[in-house]
Amino acid sequence: MKYAGLLVMPAGFFLAIAAIVLFPDPTPRIGFLLCSLAVEAMGLGVAVRGHMEPRGERRS
Repeated sequence: MKYAGLLVMPAGFFLAIAAIVLFPDPTPRIGFLLCSLAVEAMGLGVAVRGHMEPRGERRS
């Protein structure tokens, strides 16, 4: 899962670049940018959760 999160984060970045290039009107551009930030946040969340140790298993 950690690799999936690391692949999703650049996808959000490229969505933001595409929004800036493709939408001349600021209204749809802002909506698209917010969606791309949400994609980056989800990718970051998946990557962080993939690197965490499982709960309940403690080493002595």
